[in-house]
Amino acid sequence: MQRRTFVNTGAVAALGSLAGLPAWAQKIGGDARILCGFPPGGTADLLCRILADATKAEIGQNVIVDTKTGASGFIANENVAKAAPDGRTVGLAAMAAMCVSPVMPGQKLPINVDADLTPIANIAGVYNMLVFGKQVPFRTVPELIAYAKANPGKLTYASAGNGTSQHLAGELFKKMAGVNIVHVPYRGGAPAIQDIVAGNVQIMFGNMPEFLGQIAGGNLIPIAFGSPRPSPLFPNLPLMSKFLPGYEVVNWFAIFGPKGLPADLIDFWNKALRAAVAKPEVQKRFLESGMDTVIGSPAQLKATIVADRKKWAEVIQSAGMRAD
Repeated sequence: MQRRTFVNTGAVAALGSLAGLPAWAQKIGGDARILCGFPPGGTADLLCRILADATKAEIGQNVIVDTKTGASGFIANENVAKAAPDGRTVGLAAMAAMCVSPVMPGQKLPINVDADLTPIANIAGVYNMLVFGKQVPFRTVPELIAYAKANPGKLTYASAGNGTSQHLAGELFKKMAGVNIVHVPYRGGAPAIQDIVAGNVQIMFGNMPEFLGQIAGGNLIPIAFGSPRPSPLFPNLPLMSKFLPGYEVVNWFAIFGPKGLPADLIDFWNKALRAAVAKPEVQKRFLESGMDTVIGSPAQLKATIVADRKKWAEVIQSAGMRAD
């Protein structure tokens, strides 16, 4: 599993001056693009814009966010796959595209993610969090498990839709805790959260940034982190793994290039991204946006994809999931 660590500013010095940047910038002869497959205002869009600002100085060219939404990010992924392998086009892809969609029964994909995309670097993971609606009468994971075992099928959990990271996190919990909790899928995270606030569904395993507003308003109660470590925004909130050893959900985002991207350009982008996320202002924006820094080599990203795909394939099979 890829090592996850907050990067400090010393990493920039360790990378040196990234010699060769001016020659590379002159070689591509124009602006670079980061393709984003998700709508403006969301976590993926925000992450792309942070990276575009932070990598401009490293690359020596303008870096433009090119938004191409649709098909759960695969319109953008397909555009990256078909781009010229000249280093001018990369894209942000989510964990689900690389590790869930390829093993989801009934899922038809426009590209072969392994053959048509070139891994460059994992960038950020979104903190997974379990929240309760304020009407739920208990406040801990052990109480949740005890109630679910005593009342099978009476608790409901919301997700942003079948096969999403929220759905997978819930099914992983059910599998590991040995409980029967009813899945209620919605068309996106916002309507799911609204129904929890309204008292129509009880709990949700989801992305922390989506919950922050309702937590601040007292309408959602944070219970535990499903991520490998707690966010500094909630340092005293327990990890789910304290109660279910081995429970871990990371909805990560990574940068990929097109098929056939040369090794020198893979290395260049990887180094530029490492330097970018090491900047204090980038770390600050990640923290405020509910994101954890995840950075490593292309080989580490490939290993993460293999491990997560195996993990989620087992959950999908156990839950009998199929694509809508």
